[in-house]
Amino acid sequence: MSEPALPAAPSAAAPAAPLDQGETVAASALQEGAGPGSAAPRLTAIDTFRGLTILEVVGHHTTGMALRYAETGTLTHDTLLVINRTLHFAVPAFVFLSAVVLTRSLLKRFEPGRYLWRRLTRGGWPYLLWTALYALWYVWTGQRAPETLTDPARWEYWLLYGKGSFHLYFLLVALEVYVVLPLLLPLARRRPPITVMLLAGLAVQFGVYLLNREVLRLPFPASTVLWYLLPVLLGLGVGARLGEFQAWWRRRRWAVVPLLALAYALYLPVALAYLRGEGVTPVVYSSLSWSFTALTALTLLGLAYRLQRRPGPLTRAISVLGTVSLPIYLIHPAVLQALERLVPPDGDPARLALTVAVFALVALLLPALIGRRLLGKRLGLLLFGR
Repeated sequence: MSEPALPAAPSAAAPAAPLDQGETVAASALQEGAGPGSAAPRLTAIDTFRGLTILEVVGHHTTGMALRYAETGTLTHDTLLVINRTLHFAVPAFVFLSAVVLTRSLLKRFEPGRYLWRRLTRGGWPYLLWTALYALWYVWTGQRAPETLTDPARWEYWLLYGKGSFHLYFLLVALEVYVVLPLLLPLARRRPPITVMLLAGLAVQFGVYLLNREVLRLPFPASTVLWYLLPVLLGLGVGARLGEFQAWWRRRRWAVVPLLALAYALYLPVALAYLRGEGVTPVVYSSLSWSFTALTALTLLGLAYRLQRRPGPLTRAISVLGTVSLPIYLIHPAVLQALERLVPPDGDPARLALTVAVFALVALLLPALIGRRLLGKRLGLLLFGR
């Protein structure tokens, strides 16, 4: 039987790959130094991980936009391609982080009713709200016809597959992760070794790929948790042994980092060929992408812990961004689109590079300021579920 189509590459109008923000309560539980009476919880490695990954997201989407203005075959275009494909690990990285912090939280206390309510208010509500807001945004900016707003088939498509905007499918994946993780609690309680969960995750992920190709034939597999079982299982393994992760990382980084370099060296040419529209073998592309992104997630967590041991101004700034990564994620695509309409980028390499840098900075900082301003406010709770 023929292979299923690969997940869609970011197009000019739709860069790819958003992210999850994890679980605030679980993250608070990881803040060893923050006592109950603390005025503000101290920044943690989890915040740093989120900050690093939200930087990746904005960079990935900005370069995806810039590719439309660079001449194909030039050094500028090729450089943007390489950066864009390298910065393509946010979804599995944040699935991994969500699994880490939620596993940690669920192992401490699991109350099904309370858990379900928090998932609905912190995950389900923002997904519905921002799907509606982006539906209005696309009509207001002329990217969709007004009649799409009253078309039930369109709403079904947007909500069932996370297609309300190019970046919202991850919120749907996150909701599915919230459903799957409690089912895996018996496994988490056995505290499986991290290395075993990495290898088991690879095997399970490949098995699900074959199941989808031969039986399920999902129309958008990358919009389902099935496409991210490797980071889910890996995150569960790390979350169950989070207190041991730093020691594990010190022992295993000498193997993980070279493996990451090898996976990247194999993944990048295939990813570039795919983005250029050249023929690639789906199972090869997917396998290399899963390997590259899973190893990247582990490495980022190791790096985040290292940075937090002696946090300087840059690390603190990255961590602060991590505390508002959800607002940045939700708002920045609209900011990029607005900037592109107001100041269309120039194809000249130098001016394009400057424009990309400015756009990325504005798309990062403006939502971050909004997020910080609304942190703990009722409007913030309404817009972001937390």
